[in-house]
Formats: sequence, structure tokens, C-alpha cells
Amino acid sequence: MDARELASSGRDAGENRSIIAILLVAAFVVILNETTMNVALSRIMGSFGVTERAAQWLTTAFMLTMAVVIPVTGWLLERLHTRTVFTLAMSLFSAGTAIAALAPTFEVLLGARIVQASGTAVMMPLLMTTVMQLVPEKGRGQMMGNISMVISVAPAVGPTLSGVLLQLGSWRYIFAFVLPIALAILALGRLKLRNANVPRPVPLDGWSIPLTVVAFGPLVYGLSLIGNPLVPTWQPVVALGMGVAGLGAFIARQFVLQARDRAFLDLRTFRIGSFRIAVTMMAIGMMALFGTIIMLPLLLQQVYGLEPLQVGLMMLPGGLLMGVLGPIVGRLYDRVGPRVLVAPASLVILAVFVGFSMLTPSTPWWLVMVGHMLMSASFAFTFTPLFTVALGGLPGRLISHGSAMLGTIQQVAGAAGTALFVTIFAMQTDAAASGGAGHAVAMLRGSHWAFLGAGAVWVLAVAASLLLRKPDEVGTGTGGHPAH
Repeated sequence: MDARELASSGRDAGENRSIIAILLVAAFVVILNETTMNVALSRIMGSFGVTERAAQWLTTAFMLTMAVVIPVTGWLLERLHTRTVFTLAMSLFSAGTAIAALAPTFEVLLGARIVQASGTAVMMPLLMTTVMQLVPEKGRGQMMGNISMVISVAPAVGPTLSGVLLQLGSWRYIFAFVLPIALAILALGRLKLRNANVPRPVPLDGWSIPLTVVAFGPLVYGLSLIGNPLVPTWQPVVALGMGVAGLGAFIARQFVLQARDRAFLDLRTFRIGSFRIAVTMMAIGMMALFGTIIMLPLLLQQVYGLEPLQVGLMMLPGGLLMGVLGPIVGRLYDRVGPRVLVAPASLVILAVFVGFSMLTPSTPWWLVMVGHMLMSASFAFTFTPLFTVALGGLPGRLISHGSAMLGTIQQVAGAAGTALFVTIFAMQTDAAASGGAGHAVAMLRGSHWAFLGAGAVWVLAVAASLLLRKPDEVGTGTGGHPAH
């Protein structure tokens, strides 16, 4: 009996909803934690007497850990029960949060963030895999809409929550606020959560874990260094070279293991056409989204003279709008499929990029906010169908690997998008400044080229959106199951 048969024969719909609800709340808390730290960096620098470059490691180390651990979840979710994986994820997250709240030194705080990230990396693949195992095909769009709401609202609320807690006192309040919630969810999950899968005794490959570290760690780290004026130019080149070489070795190893049906991260997901198209669009979308998240706050503060709190409040409506639209888009997906939703939304995102490339010092701030809200709404109409299409076309035994693949690609694409925006922006800003332009004008000219570059890449996503189909609409020629 496979996982789908077990789910349909052994549980009623109410129990399934309870399982998913627990996982959704847990995912919201761990994702909320990701964005609370950015606002608190200056306070932490003062508390421990560290430089900005050192403090940034609290974010960089979190991102690196996510990139390294997420590929491991494909094996974990196949090898262990749902309840065991949940307990592992929330225990790691809670332990890291407790250590961070009490950290006596910066080094201990950094280690705590790594422990937190290890738990966070497991949670999203666990949630998506469980949804695909428990929810029938006709209801997956709506459920993925709920997941999109969590993914969108939590990062948007994070900086605002952090700002409020910092107004009340120490940066430690951030972790102290999250810890009891995390512990309560852990206790509730241990009490209520039931297993949604049938584990297989897949052996752990001794080469794959170190190759994961060598591949994804340097790759994300190298991308994060691009455009940083404080870093020697050789560092990102060496890191990216190591990452590409490690990635090649990792892929070669998985091909060997797939022949024995023992892959650590099964790449046969890419044999399925619907998965390939959706993942390609997802990667481009994450590049665009992360790049915009970096660029807009910088422009709003440096060019338009807004305070950080004002910038956070301006960006909040877009994130909330994306979250509110998630379940609505999910229900629409179940009715009309992905292409009707994604293709028009892709064109709106392209139009926003063009609009942002024409910003001037006299552009009113509210117009920038409207552009961000339009982009956020359009991403809501994009990401929910893409998640559903990507995982919905996979056979049951590959869903956990597909979830891990999506999470890994999101991390790498986000880092790549940030690097693309920052590099183009820095080069063009320097060129404009050397030509005699003032600081604000030079920054705007640099951002124009960055947004135009993002728009040029996004054209590929617009073209790919025309090829999207619901998994049940895909024939064996494009979406058939991979060979065993």
C-alpha cells in the first residue's frame, strides 16, 4: 500500500485538515523568523561590538544552511515518518531560538541561527510533500494557495513585528516572542500529528552529504558576495568555481545512485515536462522577487529619503496582498487551470519592471507602493499555480524529492537574483557618478538598468507561461512518469 492509498483508506478529511493545519502554522512561524533579523542587525552590532560585515553573517549563514540542508530533506522525507520529521524540524528550530535569546556572545548567536535554519529548511518540503500525499488532485490548488499565503504573509510581517519588538526593548525580545509559540506548536504536533507516509528503507549515501555541502554552500555564498565592494573580486569567483564543480560531482553521483533506485536527491523529477516548465518559471520568479526586495528599500531610503519604518510599512501591503490572494488563486486554479492565471500575471510583472525602470526623483512614493502591490498581486497569481503544477505531475515516490528540489532552487535563484540586481546596479551607478551625476540621480540610473535586466530575463518566464498545463492535462509525451 503506497502513501496515497494509505491516506485515502485510513483517514477522513477532517484528520487530514488537522495535520495540514498544524504544518501550516509551524511553517508560518519558521518563515516569520527569517525576516525578523534584518531590522535588528544594527542593535546586535552595538550589543556585541561587531562590524556590519560580521553581523551580515547572521543572514548569510542562515541562507547557506538552508541551501545545504534542503537537499537532504528528499532523503529524510522518504526514510522517516511525517511525525518524526516534524519533531526533528521544530526541535531544532526551538533549540536554536532558545540559544539565540540567551546568547552571551556573537559567535553563540551565529551558531544558534545555523541551528534555527536547519529546522526551517526541513519544514517547507515537509509541508508541501504532506499536502501532495493527502489532498486529492481537484483540491490541491486551493491548498497550495494556503501555503502561498503562509510563504507571502510571514516574510512581510516579519520586519514589522521586529520593529515593534525593538521599540519595546532588546533584540532578544524577538527570539523570546517566537520561542513559546514554537514550543507550543511542537507540543501540539507531538500530540495531534499523525503519519502521512510509508517510509522506505533508503540507505544514506556517504558521498552525497559532503557533495551537497561542497555544491550548494559555495554556490549560494559566491552569489551572495557578487557586487559587495568590501569583498575582493577573487572570492566570489573561487566560491562559484567550487560550487559549480561540486554541483557537477553531486549530479554525477545522483545519476549513479538512480540506477540503483537509491538517489539522495532524485533528478528524475526533471524528466517530467510539467515539473521542468514550472521549476524554470519558479527560478526566474524568485530571481525577480528577491532582486526587487533588495532594490526597492534601497531606493526608497537613499533617493526618496524615507525612514526604515516608513519603508517597511510601504512594503507591507504588497506582502499582505500576496498572502490574501493565495487561497483565492488556489480555488481559481482548481477551476480554470494554470495558464489562464499565470500568463496575464506574467505580463503585468513585466510591465511593472518597465515602469520601475523609468522612476525619477520626482516620482511620488505612493506610485512606487502601487507598483509593488501590483507586482505582489501578480506573483500571487504566479507562484500558487507553479507550486501545484510542479508537484502535481510527479508520481508519489518522487514528491519528496520534488519538494526538496523546489526549495533548493528557490534558495539558489534568490541568491542569483540578488547578485544580478546588485551587480548591474553597482556598475551603472558608478558609471553615472563618474559622468558627473548626483548621488540620487546616479542611483536611479543604476536601478533603471537593473530593472530592465530583470525584465529581459522575465521575458523567458512570459514565454514559458504559455506552455503551462494542469498535470492531468499533460500526456505521456511531456509529463509521463520517469523510468524506473
